[in-house]
Amino acid sequence: MRVLVALGGNAMTGPDGSAAPKEQRHAIARAMEHIAGLVAAGHDVVLTHGNGPQVGNVLVKNELAAHVVPPVPLDWCGAQTQGTIGFTILDTLEYALAERGVDRRCAALISRTLVDADDPGFARPTKPIGRFLPHEQAQVLIEHGQTWEDRGEKGWRRVVASPEPLEVLETHTLLTLMDAGYVVVAAGGGGIPVIRTEDGRVRGVEAVIDKDLTAAVLARSIHADALVIATDVENAVIGWGTPDARALGHVTLDEMEGYAAQGHFASGSMGPKVEAALRFVRSGGKRSVITALDRITEAIESPGAVGTVIENV
Repeated sequence: MRVLVALGGNAMTGPDGSAAPKEQRHAIARAMEHIAGLVAAGHDVVLTHGNGPQVGNVLVKNELAAHVVPPVPLDWCGAQTQGTIGFTILDTLEYALAERGVDRRCAALISRTLVDADDPGFARPTKPIGRFLPHEQAQVLIEHGQTWEDRGEKGWRRVVASPEPLEVLETHTLLTLMDAGYVVVAAGGGGIPVIRTEDGRVRGVEAVIDKDLTAAVLARSIHADALVIATDVENAVIGWGTPDARALGHVTLDEMEGYAAQGHFASGSMGPKVEAALRFVRSGGKRSVITALDRITEAIESPGAVGTVIENV
């Protein structure tokens, strides 16, 4: 099967959330053991990843150095973290494959995701990023053109647009690499956000794109058989936190649409994952899977036995 796996940025940090380089390397190496298992089972794999903790580190550096050098814009943050995470994935994935005697080459693409310049998110940014700061420190960044909001006792926090992903511009390159037998890492962090100007040029913008929503777009574009959203739990759950909580196994598209409409999935956690899974199947994809990283091979090879599996049947 052709499988697109979306890894969360927190899968690439230490157990305590540490994003120090050593902890990131160890976490990525552990994650790649599971990806290598999927490849070793004979599947063609495309891997996307989050970058929230890593971009967070860059933003702190921006804040600390803002009085000396201009802050790095978010599109640059995305490109930098794609490069750093990408080469670390390549090192660890190639090793994990070699340990299994699997001869597959790997490649990481610096990837841009096209968004609409007229997306409503740009008119009213609402996506909070980074840490809280006192007003006097936030003011320095406001003077650099950033948008910050007063969040009361916690302080001020930056807000940015989170536009809808339309297209991963490097899709053709990705398909070329896949046809040549590569395992490909692409669209890290949802992709570097770009718009197309009236004269046809492409340029980066200050925005954050949900990586799972981009994964759904990319999975359809590469004609994936399955979209796998790897998380830290084995199943999506309805009635979370109540005595009626129930883990979902195999569900139809209509059933999952109904659960989502009833508000079972929190917008800050499982909600975007479920929405991405629904979009893939809704647009003609065969199957979406939401499950723990260490169960992804089992979830693909035994549909319905592990994880939450959504199919349009």
